[in-house]
Amino acid sequence: MEDHLKDFIHFLLVEKGLSENTMISYERDLKHYLRHLKTIQSITEIEDVQRAHILQFIGELKNEGKSSKTIARHIASIRSFHQFLLRDRAASHDPTVHIETPKLERNLPKVLSMEDVETLLEAPKGTGHFGLRDKAMLEILYATGIRVSELIGLNLDDLHLNMGFLRCIGKGNKERIIPVGRTATEALERYLETGRPKFPRQKPREDALFLNHQGKRLTRQGFWKILKKLASDAGIEKDLTPHTLRHSFATHLLENGADLRAVQEMLGHSDISTTQIYTHVTKVRLRDVYSKFHPRA
Repeated sequence: MEDHLKDFIHFLLVEKGLSENTMISYERDLKHYLRHLKTIQSITEIEDVQRAHILQFIGELKNEGKSSKTIARHIASIRSFHQFLLRDRAASHDPTVHIETPKLERNLPKVLSMEDVETLLEAPKGTGHFGLRDKAMLEILYATGIRVSELIGLNLDDLHLNMGFLRCIGKGNKERIIPVGRTATEALERYLETGRPKFPRQKPREDALFLNHQGKRLTRQGFWKILKKLASDAGIEKDLTPHTLRHSFATHLLENGADLRAVQEMLGHSDISTTQIYTHVTKVRLRDVYSKFHPRA
């Protein structure tokens, strides 16, 4: 069964062009699934898998206290895997037919107030190369709403600052063009002129926009450590994640009258229903403001 998994992962990589994080998620979920089939249910051939075996695995996930979101992700991975095997004629049936995905609780994304955003953006201090880099990264995240994976994936030739935009590659290798505001452009130019040249030089030349202390491309984990330290330095006690500035970007745009379709395009959402969650956030924030400030609320 491990060979079937390798074929499936190769299919996702070559034909689907999925991101590295998505690939890792698929592989992790399916290894868990196949290990359960083999060790708990004594299934060694993929052809022998039936609907009842998958339901037993889902039951184990529930017993382990996994969230509905995690279970739904496992089911999606398993369904894609078996559908691939059927199309590839490695199996004669799809045992995931009629398996329902649990309803997900839709949690509203956490966003920062405009005041907290300003405080966070001012947290990087000094004119050293690390301070200039951190300032540029935060300004770009809030100015464009790109994902952290997209931020650290930016290369020098993705910038078109004279024309006021940058190019990024999102999920599924989809390219999109996003405008960059004046403040973020100025922060980027300062970093490029006096900050980035001070990082160690690599051979061959490193084309990544944002570098770590070794002069190599900054990692997601590296950025996360930087963000936590900056939030702490700024005295922001709210639970901050690398996605918080992306959520704040979208929410603040909609609060100020931006068109939902334009926000969808900038965020790189394939389905507008994903973007619509931010309209719920703005309504909640309006209600909170009303409750706090209206004398008869």
